[in-house]
Amino acid sequence: MELRRIIPMLSVLLVTGGLVAWLLVPPTAPPAAPPAPPQVEVAGVRLGLDGDPVADALDLVRRYAGDELRLELPDGSSRTVRPAQLGAEIDRARLAEFVQAAVTPDSPLARAHQHHRAQDPKAVIQVPVPIRIDTAKAMPVLLDIKDGVDQPATDAFVDLAKRELRPEKYGFRLDVYGTLARIDVALRRGERSATVAVERIEPRVLAAQLGNVKFDHVLGYFETRYSKSTRYRARTYNLRLAASRLDGTVLLPGETFDFNATVGPRDEANGYRVAPVIAQGELVDGIGGGTCQISGTLHGAAFFAGLDIVDRVPHSRPSSYIKLGLDAAVAYPTINFRVRNPFGVPVVLHETVKGGVVRAEILGPKRKRTVTFFRRVDDVMAFEEAERETERLPKGERVLTQRGIPGFKTTVFRIVRDGAYATRTKTVTEYPATTQIVRIGTGSKSAKGKLKEDRGLEYVADEYLVVTQGPKIRTPGVKGEQPGGGMVESRTLGRTGRRGWQEKEGMKVFEFETDDSDG
Repeated sequence: MELRRIIPMLSVLLVTGGLVAWLLVPPTAPPAAPPAPPQVEVAGVRLGLDGDPVADALDLVRRYAGDELRLELPDGSSRTVRPAQLGAEIDRARLAEFVQAAVTPDSPLARAHQHHRAQDPKAVIQVPVPIRIDTAKAMPVLLDIKDGVDQPATDAFVDLAKRELRPEKYGFRLDVYGTLARIDVALRRGERSATVAVERIEPRVLAAQLGNVKFDHVLGYFETRYSKSTRYRARTYNLRLAASRLDGTVLLPGETFDFNATVGPRDEANGYRVAPVIAQGELVDGIGGGTCQISGTLHGAAFFAGLDIVDRVPHSRPSSYIKLGLDAAVAYPTINFRVRNPFGVPVVLHETVKGGVVRAEILGPKRKRTVTFFRRVDDVMAFEEAERETERLPKGERVLTQRGIPGFKTTVFRIVRDGAYATRTKTVTEYPATTQIVRIGTGSKSAKGKLKEDRGLEYVADEYLVVTQGPKIRTPGVKGEQPGGGMVESRTLGRTGRRGWQEKEGMKVFEFETDDSDG
């Protein structure tokens, strides 16, 4: 009886214990599958993990360093360079570290990659390309690219030939060190191109600012003459080039025109040719000869238009093409000519060189002002004569290579009349005397050196000169319409206006065939 009761109880206990044991101790899970091998790329190329991945990676980096890197330029074009040209060197130790970290399953990089791969099965480990650039070797390459990239901004201007407004253009300046940093980043990423770093240069005048510009009327003008002889072909070329650089320039109200900034350097790189220039009072050959005639003619037009003369320097000797007091010397970058627009509306600068005439005009709305130029010669300074020996001439032979020009002290008044109102300004200008140079031969009788003889006549200038230009003035002898009005002159020869005056003052004069006078 007792045994019969115990056996069912034992059965219940065994079943219950087995169930508890099964609940507390779950069955053993099957072993997890090993993680998939990582996908590794070096310089955009899949790296095989069989064999020696470090050696294979080094081979890929070498090939990459030998390929071309495309540099994207701001104008949409491109230049190509090879990393080897930039002195690129591979850091092998760093490359080995990167590759080992990528292919070792329990490395932090590999574990992070596996986690990322669970989100994106296509995830790839990009091994950095440890290439160092030699700045000293890269700099000449980048400076060469800089020469092609750098360009100044171009202001909006009026194309007077087509009578239309031309929009502005932005300029660029290559940032060499910024570009070097971008190349460094591109190489480390294994990329095949990089965009150069540039500084954008803003134009001074935008087309949007010139919507109300008017250039139908001449506010003031001036003309000078130049020789059309083939002997002066280079000088004529320089005249046209300089005039083209400023033609169509728009001056906004209150804005100042800067001749040197607008016309730019007068050198061979900018297209100028060798022609006579004045240097320290002597006429010598130099790059850009003739540019002063463009600035002087523009000064005359600005003077008679009533623009503010901000910066004007006279020549170191009087010029044959323009009257005393109206010239304006320029020499890049030290001597400049600047004028300011005092009107409440924009004005346009216009200058042409053709048919032996340089003509400058200030264009704008209808002209209202009448302007008078009054010049007085206050004093003259006799020139000195210098004798310089040369073996290029037979002994005792004398050749005048530079004629003497007296110095002048002048006073110029400008009277600007606008209806019932008038303003007067006064300027005192001094022109130093130009030394007369005579070359004296010291050579043998057979010496046949050719020296250029200065055959100009003595310089004469009216002691008093009055020139008036305005809308109601008529130029004597000129028929038909006169844009900008006419011009009349009144002269008093006085002490300095007749041939032979220098000899009376005790200066030695050589008489030749050509004239080099003030007028």
